[in-house]
Amino acid sequence: MKNKLTILLVLFSNVVFAQETRTEQWQSDLMLYHQSLEKYHIDLYHQIDRTRFLEELNTIRGSIDQLSDWDIALRLMRLTRKIGDGHTAVSIANWETNLYPIKVKKIGKHWRVTKVPNAQSNILGATLESIDGKSISDIEAKIASVAQYVENPYSEIIRTASYIPIGELLFELKITRSPREAEFSFLTDDGKSTRLTLNTLSATQSTQLKYKRLDVSSNSVVRPKDTDFDYLWYTTVKDKKATYIRFDSYPKFEEMLLFVEGLLLFMDQNQSEQIIIDLRNNGGGDLYVGLVLANALNLIDNVDWTQGVYVLTSPVTFSAATSNAALFRQLLNAKIVGMPTGSNPTGYQDMGYFVLPSSNLRITYSKRMFRIQETSTVGVVPDIQIEQDWAYYAKGEDNVLSNVIDMLY
Repeated sequence: MKNKLTILLVLFSNVVFAQETRTEQWQSDLMLYHQSLEKYHIDLYHQIDRTRFLEELNTIRGSIDQLSDWDIALRLMRLTRKIGDGHTAVSIANWETNLYPIKVKKIGKHWRVTKVPNAQSNILGATLESIDGKSISDIEAKIASVAQYVENPYSEIIRTASYIPIGELLFELKITRSPREAEFSFLTDDGKSTRLTLNTLSATQSTQLKYKRLDVSSNSVVRPKDTDFDYLWYTTVKDKKATYIRFDSYPKFEEMLLFVEGLLLFMDQNQSEQIIIDLRNNGGGDLYVGLVLANALNLIDNVDWTQGVYVLTSPVTFSAATSNAALFRQLLNAKIVGMPTGSNPTGYQDMGYFVLPSSNLRITYSKRMFRIQETSTVGVVPDIQIEQDWAYYAKGEDNVLSNVIDMLY
């Protein structure tokens, strides 16, 4: 009897200890969140004052026992958004999440399906109207309130799209009735309504499916087969004395030096007089690596430096890519074409990070203040604004790039 009582006491104490440990772990994480941001962020209270920040943080700390881990994370995400810069964020990338097997993109006023499993290919290109009866406008508003890495309305749309497939997030925001299953309603362009019950998939399960995608391209620009990088390459523009540079991400400094060496030789051999630098899918990196490209291009006397350089931007263009777009306008006399960038050329940038040890949330913060433009604007504002047109997108045609190519001689 004594041994049984001892075992029961040990089990009871372990349960109590475990409960206390979770609370203590979150308390420790939240304290580290605050202390580290105050220590490392260049100007933490530039938009929210310290008193209000601490009040909201303490409210979270006082509610730990009544909240799930996801609830705490979402409240922390809302608070972090109020710091007010796109590089200070709470990332759930380290958390295991399950995703609905679709991707959507807002084109014009509609949320279009741009990726779907082969079995549901009939909804590719359809408009997402609701999830579990919640309208897409309500869903957009709820997700936008917690979306991270947001600096202006353009990046808010991009980040919102990236969160829509996350089952746990939709459930915790009370959009869906289950974290694993939901009913999605779609409307096709021919007016047909379709309802599908979709289940979330793990990362492993997702890779086992075959998908249909909507992508856009131009027949005048064909990627070479022998490129060193998937995200950085160049080619000629059909029937034009121009070079197209696809710049989706940043290589290492030394790799960019080798890249521009080949680029200069290529442009000399092809007697290129015009340049298109496509930054529409570039989410950032090291802006100084981008300046290596600008420095190299500036050496080419053959280029029409009065009106022959174009830089394409979109709301995906973020951080260093935003800075480089603004700098290319100055250094290369480039015309910016497309849509405003997702981050602002004057603002808090240069991201650092730390990880909260118990929750494993990754916290990022801004280390520097950049003033790339004398006049502060919401994104880099294009000289020529061209939106993606659904009529072309549905056919896989890149109407933005086609418009720029038409400007070339």
